Amino acid sequence: MYLPRHFEETRVDILHELIRAHPLATLVTLSSDGLNANHIPLHLVESPSPFGTLQGHVARANPLLADLPCDIETLAVFQGADHYMSPSLYATKAETGKVVPTWNYAVVHAYGYLRVVDDKAWLRALLERLTAHHEAASPQPWSVSDAPADYIDLQLKAIVGVEMVITRCLGKMKLSQNQPARNQASIVAGMRADDAPSARAMAALVQARAQKPA
Repeated sequence: MYLPRHFEETRVDILHELIRAHPLATLVTLSSDGLNANHIPLHLVESPSPFGTLQGHVARANPLLADLPCDIETLAVFQGADHYMSPSLYATKAETGKVVPTWNYAVVHAYGYLRVVDDKAWLRALLERLTAHHEAASPQPWSVSDAPADYIDLQLKAIVGVEMVITRCLGKMKLSQNQPARNQASIVAGMRADDAPSARAMAALVQARAQKPA
């Protein structure tokens, strides 16, 4: 990943925040047929330091399990907020006209060595943590124990756990840090006026980064 210094994010708490908010990872592995990508929600455990561990599960029938080299890194990509940035958002457009379109985004790349965990108790505990986290905001949160025990047992037999201790973690927050303050202010104002949720989310990120530079 191309990582200009002004867009680089190295604070682990910020990287973890994005992973937790956007847990659906693009998990990139190298198989005998070449690069392979699976889209898997991954749960972040903070230990071991400094980057923690990612845990998830895949279908037992997934070819990933049969062709997983133990000595080659896996890459998990977590995509945060993103939005097209029109030149019309920049205050300096009216002054100089020297503006071009771009795309703002926040992303985390986590690297490590993926291992398979074929353990029913481990899987059950993982599913309980995953559902507790993602059901927390629901007025009537679902839990694993809500389903019949024999049904859950059948579901567990159909999946296998995967786990990756994060050995390195790269964060890129391309949030208009390279723009002058007046452009950052006009970007925030313009995106707040946009009804698209992605625009509102980007306005908040641009404002936060402008106020609290890395």
